[in-house]
Amino acid sequence: MADTAVRLADPAVEARLARLDEVLAGLESAPGPAMEAVRLLTEVYGEALARVLDHAERPLRETLAKDELLGHLLVLHDIHPEPPERRAERAVRKLRPAVRERGGDLVWAGVEGQVARVRLDSGGGCGSGCGGGSEGVVDAVRAAVLAVAPELESVEAVTEERKAAPAFVPLSTIRRRALPEEAR
Repeated sequence: MADTAVRLADPAVEARLARLDEVLAGLESAPGPAMEAVRLLTEVYGEALARVLDHAERPLRETLAKDELLGHLLVLHDIHPEPPERRAERAVRKLRPAVRERGGDLVWAGVEGQVARVRLDSGGGCGSGCGGGSEGVVDAVRAAVLAVAPELESVEAVTEERKAAPAFVPLSTIRRRALPEEAR
C-alpha cells in the first residue's frame, strides 16, 4: 500500500453521491434482496466507523467530524461526536456571509425542544428581487441545518422585537456647534 493514496476531490465526491442517490432511488422500487444488501452493508460500515471513533483520541474525533464527507457519514450513522445544536449553529454561520452579501443578516438563535431557530433580517433592501426573498433564505437555512442535524425536527425563522427609538433626545447628547470666528 502506498503512503499517499489518491483521494477524490470534493466535487467528484459530490458527483458520486448524487449518482448514488439516483441508483438507490431505483433500487427502492426493485423487488428482491438488493435493498436489504444495501441496508446491511450500510450498517456494517457504520459499525466500523463507530469503532474507529471509539479508538480515536478526542483531537482526531474532532478532526474527523469537521471533514464534510466524514461528518455526513457520522450523522448518517448517528455517531457524530458533536451535539446537533453545535452542528446546526455552524451551518448557520457558514450561510451568514452569503446572506450579508445580499443586504440581510442571519443569526443563530438557538434550539427550543427539537426546533432550531434563526433570526433573519432582510435588511430592508431585499424583497422578491434578492434571490427569492427571505422565504428562499429560510428554505436554504432549513436544508443546511437539517442536513447536518437531522435529529432536529424543523427550523423556524424568528423575528427580533424592535424597540422604538426614544421620543426625545437627551440634552447630554447634543453638542453646541462652534461658530466661525467671524460670526461671533
